[in-house]
Amino acid sequence: MEQNGEQNSSAGAAKFEALDFKGHPADKATTGRWLPAVVILGIEMCERMTTLGISVNLVTYLENTMHLPSAQSANIVTNFLGTSFILSLFGGFLADTFLGRYLTIAIFASIQSLGVGVLTISTALPQFRPHPCIHNERCEEADGLQLFVLYLSLYLIALGTGGLKSSVSGFGSDQFDENDDKERSQMDYFFNRFFFCISLGSLLAVTVLVYIQDNVGRPWGYGICAVCMMSAILIFLGGTRTYRFKKATGSPLTQILQVVVASWRNRKLKLPADVGQLYDGNKASLSHNRAPHTDQFRCLDRASIIDSSMEESSNPSRWRLCTLSKVEEVKIIIRMLPIWATTIMFWTIYAQMVTFSVEQASHMNRNMGNFQIPAASMTVFFVSAILVTIALYDRIIMPLARGWTGHQQGFTTLQKIGFGLALSCLAMVAAALTEKKRSHEGRAHGLLDKPNSSVPMTVFYLVPQFFLVGTGEAFIYTGQLDFFIRESPPGMKTMSTGLFLSTLALGFFLSSLLVSIVNHVTTSSSRPGWLSNNLYRGRLDKFYWLVAIMSLVNFIIFLMFAKWYTYTDTVMGKHYNFQEPEKADEKEARPPSISSIDEKESRPPSKSSIE
Repeated sequence: MEQNGEQNSSAGAAKFEALDFKGHPADKATTGRWLPAVVILGIEMCERMTTLGISVNLVTYLENTMHLPSAQSANIVTNFLGTSFILSLFGGFLADTFLGRYLTIAIFASIQSLGVGVLTISTALPQFRPHPCIHNERCEEADGLQLFVLYLSLYLIALGTGGLKSSVSGFGSDQFDENDDKERSQMDYFFNRFFFCISLGSLLAVTVLVYIQDNVGRPWGYGICAVCMMSAILIFLGGTRTYRFKKATGSPLTQILQVVVASWRNRKLKLPADVGQLYDGNKASLSHNRAPHTDQFRCLDRASIIDSSMEESSNPSRWRLCTLSKVEEVKIIIRMLPIWATTIMFWTIYAQMVTFSVEQASHMNRNMGNFQIPAASMTVFFVSAILVTIALYDRIIMPLARGWTGHQQGFTTLQKIGFGLALSCLAMVAAALTEKKRSHEGRAHGLLDKPNSSVPMTVFYLVPQFFLVGTGEAFIYTGQLDFFIRESPPGMKTMSTGLFLSTLALGFFLSSLLVSIVNHVTTSSSRPGWLSNNLYRGRLDKFYWLVAIMSLVNFIIFLMFAKWYTYTDTVMGKHYNFQEPEKADEKEARPPSISSIDEKESRPPSKSSIE
């Protein structure tokens, strides 16, 4: 047994290809593992606390201090969040192709710190804010210069956040050797701790930071974020000698473009009846677990057609001829796109929790004895729902679901996503009913023309909508992450997590578009729109009903695509699909449970990058 262990260890050491900070082969005894990983977890926690601490309470600052309209304020928040997530694709491309993860983290974390510093200064200096409202006079909106400074700070933060998100988890997993059994198990726990740090940063943001912003002053709240980020960067740079580095491998987007371009250039060539006549490189060197040929999207097979001119060349251009295995990998990504598209709606609903739901809270009774709950701190129920669901999944939900589905882990990845979408739809129904009662109470107490007044209705009426969306995120976040990592081809794991993060970005952008359209269509000279600055004269409940209906339609479409989708493992000949759940004793290719990403069979690969 000891001899076998030594052989395994030496085999793992032979495959160890990490470099140290000088570009030399890394010494496993002095680099990597938990010490640098903890530093990386620290910078991620500070990033999460900073981004959420700014975004969750930003809508009240825009309305009450910058005097911007309600709809515009909501769109600024959602556009800011959407941009930060979509820029993770840009950051991932730079990391994979040019900079590497270490430099990407260092550069973009510094950009984020600069943005937070500018925001702190803009909230501290009176010349960057409009004059306070004077009683019975129209409030003066922020002017061009004030808005420019605000946008500059927000989008510097968004740029920094996007670059940081794209690389921080992947760089953390780089500190562990996948070919070493002991370090591989440590890497599994790293992803659990990564999610814990995200949750801890979120909890600090919606409690401590929001309270400081509302009661001590926003410059203090934002200043704490700036100091935390700068301290995290210095500690991160201080650990340079202990890190393990991996070479940039190139972006998988290039492969996708090559297949598309090659198939277009070969569009006039006739597809052979025998698939074996298509080009597949050196078949002897191909992996045994590569995706087999499928008849879907056969037009892409043209990228593998060999014509007479290519036969004369020993090294044909990849923009004219691609291996059939590369074509099949692109097909896998295409098959994932309908699921990708139908998950966007969840994040549109999530956007309402940090915009209009916070605004609802600011117009309700938030007193608990002598303490007044900050409106943005209601999102603590959102974060709590995530943590409670994660804690209960393995102990209660999974055993019950296993008896119903017969699946080892309770639910498949698509079933988790489906539950998340269903819960978000119910959340919008709860939000609409609560808002209808709140506006009715406002009219009953004569508050129609007192837009800054609060109704004598406890803010805890909002708990169901926050709790339902939080529970939904616990299902859909882990379901999406597992789906995109597990289903994507081995060489496209980094891009697959980029696809996941892009659903968040597009969800926020869709929210902005929807708010703009609804505000334009429902507003006229004779009546205020649904999203009026005066919530008592607006009809926010109708907006919530609209989002609920859209969510229901999206959920039905998702069910259709989920029924159509075939898991990659099924294509490979393994019995694991949405329609026929795996039996409890069939453990091949099972997806991870929500709170046990640390299982070896379900761990994300080292090159993935999650939020």
